[in-house]
Amino acid sequence: MIRVWNGYFKHGEEMDFPTCRSKGDLEKLWRTLKALYHPRNQYVVHLDLESPAEERLELASRVEKNPVFSKVGNVYMITKANMVTYKGPTMVSNTLHACAVLLKRSKDWDWFINLSASDYPLVTQDDLIHTFSTLNRNLNFIEHSSHLGWKEDKRAMPLIIDPGLYSSKKTDIYWASPRRTLPTSFKLFTGSAWMVLTHSFVEYLIWGWDNLPRTLLMYYANFVSSPEGYFHTVICNVPEYAQTAVNHDLHYISWDNPPKQHPHVLSLNDTEKMIASGAAFARKFRQNDPVLDKIDRDLLGRKNGSFTPGGWCANRPKCSKIGDPSKIKPGPGAQRLRRLIGRLALMAKLGQNQCK
Repeated sequence: MIRVWNGYFKHGEEMDFPTCRSKGDLEKLWRTLKALYHPRNQYVVHLDLESPAEERLELASRVEKNPVFSKVGNVYMITKANMVTYKGPTMVSNTLHACAVLLKRSKDWDWFINLSASDYPLVTQDDLIHTFSTLNRNLNFIEHSSHLGWKEDKRAMPLIIDPGLYSSKKTDIYWASPRRTLPTSFKLFTGSAWMVLTHSFVEYLIWGWDNLPRTLLMYYANFVSSPEGYFHTVICNVPEYAQTAVNHDLHYISWDNPPKQHPHVLSLNDTEKMIASGAAFARKFRQNDPVLDKIDRDLLGRKNGSFTPGGWCANRPKCSKIGDPSKIKPGPGAQRLRRLIGRLALMAKLGQNQCK
């Protein structure tokens, strides 16, 4: 699995941070990266410690040799790999690492978005940049709920140790005893692991001037599947940020009812529902599934493994050179996304469905 972190800049720039958690995901990452690329963006790429050294070297070589990447210089690869495990806190740690990298590389960005290589865009970068350029810069898109349900017993109360925090070899978490009670000094929230976070909130996570982010980080170090709770609990326990939380992750995801550990793998049969959702992204997809080709053809206008076309594209073949990076050409995807975000922003303005 590969994760991608994005930070949208005030001038339409974006940062992507993909992280590979298993062998053989290099091609998925490469396809997702090119589908998401725009020269006014910044991309930070990471393949985790479990990935073979050959894959990391191959990715570094592709980034270095790609003529567009090398000319613009906006794809950065983290060379010191981190271990990433699914159930433990290493994914939170790695996401915060990405936040810190983005803050260091530029001070003038607006949103941070995390994705995976099992995700794929349903709109072009021009669609996304155009839509986000009109938004209130204080909105955090993070699906959340205080109704823990079965997670209270299965995730919040058990104590776990994740060897991924200290071991160079990936092993499963192990369980400690005794179980713990629910906290009383803060309220737990849970939700989707995929988020669109503001620059201000990301700074708060890293700097933590009132210490809550660090306190919760230590608490979630022993929490099962902490990426589905840490960020949500932080934002909803800080009144300043709770009012900015929009209860949506801008993804189309198909779940069982009640949901299982993993969502359905999407296929051609899901195309109409994905488009109708108005979402910016969908997950999860198999590598080179025919539905990705359909998305490329019908939604992104992407051909032959090239970049997703945008106003910046120049030369023949298309997008082989950089034209005017400030030229944005939104298409039908911008209209779909704008309708979705318009509804969500209105609900947030009315204070509906926020941190409840």
